[in-house]
Amino acid sequence: MAEERDIKYTGRNFNDFRSQLTEFAKNYFPDTYNDFSPTSPGMMFIEMASYVGDVLSFYQDSQLQETFVGYTKDPKNLYSLAYMMGYRPKTVNVSEVELEVTQLIGVDGVNPDWDQAAIIEANSVVTSTDSNQTKYIIDRQIDFSFSSSFDTTEITINDFDTNNEDPSQYKLVKKVKAFSSEIVTKTFTVGSAEKFLTLVVDDVDIVGVLDVEDSDTNSWYEVPYLGQDTVYVSEDETASYPHVLKLQKTPRRFVTRHLSDGRLQLQFGAGTNDSDDSTILPDPTFVGAGTSQGISRIDYAYDPSNFTFSKAYGVAPSNTTLTVRYLKGGGVKANSPANTITDFSGTVTSTGGTISSGDSSYPTFNNPKPASGGKDGDTVDELRENILRSFNEQNRAVTLQDYTVRAAALPSKYGSIGKVYATQDKLVNINNTDTIIDNNPLAVSLYVLAYDGQGKLTTATNSLKNNLKTYLAEYMMLSDSLNIKDAFVVNIGINYDLIIRPNFIARDVLLNCNLLLEDYFNTGRRSINQPINLTDLYRELDKVKGVQTVQKIEVVNKQGGNYSQYSYDVKGATKNNIVYPSYDPSIFEVKFPKNDIKGRITTL
Repeated sequence: MAEERDIKYTGRNFNDFRSQLTEFAKNYFPDTYNDFSPTSPGMMFIEMASYVGDVLSFYQDSQLQETFVGYTKDPKNLYSLAYMMGYRPKTVNVSEVELEVTQLIGVDGVNPDWDQAAIIEANSVVTSTDSNQTKYIIDRQIDFSFSSSFDTTEITINDFDTNNEDPSQYKLVKKVKAFSSEIVTKTFTVGSAEKFLTLVVDDVDIVGVLDVEDSDTNSWYEVPYLGQDTVYVSEDETASYPHVLKLQKTPRRFVTRHLSDGRLQLQFGAGTNDSDDSTILPDPTFVGAGTSQGISRIDYAYDPSNFTFSKAYGVAPSNTTLTVRYLKGGGVKANSPANTITDFSGTVTSTGGTISSGDSSYPTFNNPKPASGGKDGDTVDELRENILRSFNEQNRAVTLQDYTVRAAALPSKYGSIGKVYATQDKLVNINNTDTIIDNNPLAVSLYVLAYDGQGKLTTATNSLKNNLKTYLAEYMMLSDSLNIKDAFVVNIGINYDLIIRPNFIARDVLLNCNLLLEDYFNTGRRSINQPINLTDLYRELDKVKGVQTVQKIEVVNKQGGNYSQYSYDVKGATKNNIVYPSYDPSIFEVKFPKNDIKGRITTL
């Protein structure tokens, strides 16, 4: 009978292995071998075995290390872990810029001749004139004849006739968003159907896929994962803004993954035809059948895929040619300076016909501010941190902050969300607005506001609220309910008194103070239910050059007429130099800064 050996499993490096193998030989083979000097043949084999064990331990540790986000070193493994935990690595970040598009048109009588108004198609490209010659895409159509709160056309008189009485030329200006990218097209020929067909776009600096179309003009939609069978689409892409958002089931879908070397991978579904059988209910008589040893187990963890035999991962393309259009560009070099994005040579049309580049009515482009936001892709350390953050988010609206950020992320073509505020649903006592009489812990109240044509806050339209409801429904918990409500706008004015230092011009000091207050109360920087800290205002005004003392700052309510219909007791809401908002979510807005901010020079 073989003797039972006492084997130790604690050795991890060369010295441990050599020491333990030496002790093993001494204990179990004392008569066979007893020369353990460094030059003996036996020690040669012991050290060779220790060397192999040390190498194997190293590879074992390395492989285990590569399975942890915080310690992996191979970018390929880090990218795989990123997608496994729900984060899409960024290989390149695009820069964004606001362009001013200007057109000069003639007159029809004394009014603008709208037949000359330019129409520039979506995905038009404007190139910078700096050394990088970065291309910028405008992803929506520009129509100078159309104006709304979402897409405003500024109209001014540019020139008068010889009598200087009637206008002879108008200037139209639109402000549009653009981002650094160019559209690249690649085609792939696909033969017989292949489950989970994977294609690779061999390119670098890929931002993402714009669209995929097969030779039968069928559109394929990108989804975050193949198990998602619904996509967001516009009800009518040709309609005026904002478009109506809706959910559409589609069997033709794909997912994309960035590879560590910069290439892009596309993966399609597993089905072999285009029928949609993803809605199949299981036969309840088969649920629970065939479990272990034929014994019914109530708490057994069933796999839904065993009872819903469907092509829930979409169909696979077959016998067709796929045309993939993707966006390429971005990076630090794409942050073009101001007044350099001016080169445009695309096709421009109007109701009167095509406008050639030599015509005086041909639009011009410019960027008054530099492009910003462009950076290279995630570094290894950034990727680790972003993975951990994304894993906690789980792409679901759970906290109030999740609802706020997700609502603000509604694509602008479905409506312009100006302000959004999420809170637990509460019912205020109508006789005493300082008292909450009831609340629903499973309901979220989402208060929203929109912008009008002048950039002022206004009530959101019903279509915008419906689009927001449709958009958020995919991210909500099943047991949650959402109430979308209108927040209140409280218009205010600012009156202040100053004492200025000697040898300073009062007009210049007041102008600088007014500009500071305009920037402080910029609506874009204020949020719903944000209080006004008068102490901060005193401190900021004291920093203005020429100000000796700020004697008084007064916040007054502006109500009626061109202002909001809601009045507010500012004095009663002020405590310890802080003006608090009401229980009903509201926002303070200085609607007309040039008129509503008034300063005065006083003396001691």
